Amino acid sequence: MTTENGGAARRSRLVWLLAAQTTLMVLLGLWVTRVAVGLWPLTLEERLSEDFAAHRSPVGNGVTEALSLVASTEGIIGVTLLCVAALLALPPAPRWAEAVFLGASVAVQSAVFLVVTFFVERPRPDVPQLDGAPPTSSFPSGHVGASVALYGGLAALVLHRARGPWRYLAAGVLFLVPPAVGLSRVYRGMHHPSDVLGGLLNGAVTLLVVGSVFLSGRGDARTPRGAADSGAAPVPAQDGRSRRAGGSVVVVRHPHGCPDELAAEVRARLHRHGYTDQRWTSTSVDRPGGRLAEECAAGGVDLVVACGGDGTVRVCADVVTGTGIPLALVPCGTGNLLARNLDLPSDPASALDEALAGGDFGIDVGRVQGDGLPPTRFTVMAGAGFDAAMVRDTSPALKAHLGWAAYALSAARHLRDPRMRLSLRLDGGRRIRRRARMVVIGNVGALQAGLELLPRARPDSGRMEVVLFDPRGAAGWLAAAAHLAARIVRRPAAAPAPASGGPVSVAAGSLEYFSAARIEVRFARAQGREVDGDTLSEGTRLTVDTEPGALRMRLPRAPGGTSNTARTSPTSRTSPTSRTAPAAPAARTVQL
Repeated sequence: MTTENGGAARRSRLVWLLAAQTTLMVLLGLWVTRVAVGLWPLTLEERLSEDFAAHRSPVGNGVTEALSLVASTEGIIGVTLLCVAALLALPPAPRWAEAVFLGASVAVQSAVFLVVTFFVERPRPDVPQLDGAPPTSSFPSGHVGASVALYGGLAALVLHRARGPWRYLAAGVLFLVPPAVGLSRVYRGMHHPSDVLGGLLNGAVTLLVVGSVFLSGRGDARTPRGAADSGAAPVPAQDGRSRRAGGSVVVVRHPHGCPDELAAEVRARLHRHGYTDQRWTSTSVDRPGGRLAEECAAGGVDLVVACGGDGTVRVCADVVTGTGIPLALVPCGTGNLLARNLDLPSDPASALDEALAGGDFGIDVGRVQGDGLPPTRFTVMAGAGFDAAMVRDTSPALKAHLGWAAYALSAARHLRDPRMRLSLRLDGGRRIRRRARMVVIGNVGALQAGLELLPRARPDSGRMEVVLFDPRGAAGWLAAAAHLAARIVRRPAAAPAPASGGPVSVAAGSLEYFSAARIEVRFARAQGREVDGDTLSEGTRLTVDTEPGALRMRLPRAPGGTSNTARTSPTSRTSPTSRTAPAAPAARTVQL
């Protein structure tokens, strides 16, 4: 069942990413052909094509003809089939993931290309053409896109799998093929330079999308996100004391997220692990945590199991934080972001099974408060602005049918929302004034589809990560989307250590990142706010304090990058308020 659900999740992620890619390419093509006509530098394209046509030579004609043949339909298909066969046949074989990645990249690029040319009509350059023109739009270049998918994919596989210094030379040669093909297509009068750029973008995004589905997490370093580098097996309990198997468990069940079939499976697996004393309680609008608080107050609870999404997990975490009672997850909600970031299996019952066989580890929680907002804890993210409006206006019916993709439809309605004026104060330092469309404070960093919104977030770092999102215009949105999409297959480096305990700032175009244990945000006007996917009242203030290691989680392995045996219990860790912080520490800025 885990394999089936994992395959379904990959297929769903592929479909939605390809839909976004196709939409992006169509919008870009319409912008080039309808909006940017007459704008510089597009006005220079015809002159450039005429210059190439005027300076053609027999040598240039022969070289560019060979390059065009390399990227022709017959050439691409032939080389792709040979490479796929080699990946499946040559030792060590078979390399199924690499073969599917390469074949799917070529096929997907071609499919996106055909859809784009259906919506975008652009004539070819008005110069003598050296090749027969197919009945498709000049935008984007299919030859260039196909060569990026094939030869760029081969270069990625060489860097991903090969060993030795020769791999860099081989990858460099392969990476040079697509731009050489693009130059040949302009020389031969078949495409405008902007068509070539569109083909390069289409092929590159295809590699990112397909690679995120078929290659992400399959490298030589097979340690999941946040797993300990030491390779040590999880200790039985975080504080060194051995925990006894079984005991009394309280199960908090979301009635819609956890249907009867799953509830029966959870009950059976708990019983299998010795939890014969099970007390079940259901969530409701009036009581989002059911009777969990009363059950914990009565005592004798050895484990709490949250069967639901991030909202259910948040309510349960708010109750058990600081009590020492471990919390286990059965991720069956819309997002399940905490479970994803802790590398739990996507199958809910399997996630519980693996966690029950593991140990107890402390993770941080955020304690958020503000005007009109009573103090509450969160385990994933809190935010205001664009993301809060998106969460607020997402249709419950669409969430039930489309899952997390329903948020994307809601987000489209708020792309033109006005920017916010805000001030940010980190660890008691000076106020930083900014304008932004969204502010997100996170304990973990990955969203759906492996998208790293907060690449340096770790659930046991003792700090929270902040991102200010401020794209301006269509170009800003495209740049921000490309920056985030590039992280799907490229893991970020370790977070830079803050100087003298102060905050860290990282700038990347339309996104600006900060890191601190205490974050105070003030808005010039009341803004919508959200916590772990739950909409809160509007307000002008949002204050988050980190509670390091305060929530004990039952997990297959430790969630952070430190050795399991080096951890301490939540009660023994130093709280952020007890640390000695420098007066008004200055933030460091690092350009990505």
